[in-house]
Amino acid sequence: MNLFTPLNIKNKILKNRVVLPPLVRFSMVGKDGYVTEELLEWYRDVSKGGTGLIIVEASCVAEDGKLRDNQIGIWNDSFVEGLSKVAQIGKQYDVPMLIQIHHAGFKDAIATVSTEKLDKILEQFIDAFKRAKSAGFDGVEIHGAHTYLLSQLNSRLWNKREDKYGGTFEKRMYFTKELIERTKQLFDADFILGYRMGGNEPELEDGIEIAKYLEKIGVDIIHVSSGVPNPEKKQEVKIDMPEDFKFDWVVYLGVEIKKHINIPVIGVRNIKTEEQASELVENRMLDLVAIGRGMIARPNWVEHAKKEYFKRTGKLVK
Repeated sequence: MNLFTPLNIKNKILKNRVVLPPLVRFSMVGKDGYVTEELLEWYRDVSKGGTGLIIVEASCVAEDGKLRDNQIGIWNDSFVEGLSKVAQIGKQYDVPMLIQIHHAGFKDAIATVSTEKLDKILEQFIDAFKRAKSAGFDGVEIHGAHTYLLSQLNSRLWNKREDKYGGTFEKRMYFTKELIERTKQLFDADFILGYRMGGNEPELEDGIEIAKYLEKIGVDIIHVSSGVPNPEKKQEVKIDMPEDFKFDWVVYLGVEIKKHINIPVIGVRNIKTEEQASELVENRMLDLVAIGRGMIARPNWVEHAKKEYFKRTGKLVK
């Protein structure tokens, strides 16, 4: 197995193990949240470049839940037409596309948000899932990382609620579980359920518990990123890890979580070169690698990586 080995997820074939993560291209979107020609061109360039999987940037389920004004929306049916054009690009170039579904949340005030408000947002997520499928995407990725809404709910540091949305571990995961149960009819063999999770929520041990739970309730693929960190860890690296681990600490979270689950794991952060990506995949440390800034610099990153792989190994790949 190498970086260019295909991977099947449900009925979808990923031609290689390289993922475009959900990079929010703020400069390409207006305050109205609609897909623009510039954004379409970006996804066309990456699709032509041969990446195995594209996760379309965070699309917001509610106008009052955006992380910034110029973020794509999915909060009503008027967005479906533009989003369909994005999904069609993936089909044109035979690249499966998930779209990330997002709500920015309420930061450390999550405990004061009413149960009714969270009930409403849950309904908005359900409606967004339906719109994503009608737009023609191959699946969705729930955004449960980066201190946004689901990360806040999952966090034992921030979620001090005493209703159905908080308390025990199972209650902190209630929103996610209810969302998946109430949309399970959408997830046939052609529609993938992904979840971007915080691997440190606040510690790696919490991330492992969350990942195992997500697999149990039906998630098809997990994308490990950062969560609500332990405030006692002041250094840039928010977890304890071996000194000889040569990759980023967020990559370490993904590598460790993969050891505890059977579904595919995407690792992310500061993976820049073909050699780095290949080492992670060939040694089965990760199933897929997300290339973010590298794709912005070079949308045909995969084609470039094939040449680098040949130079390094003497092996040609298609």
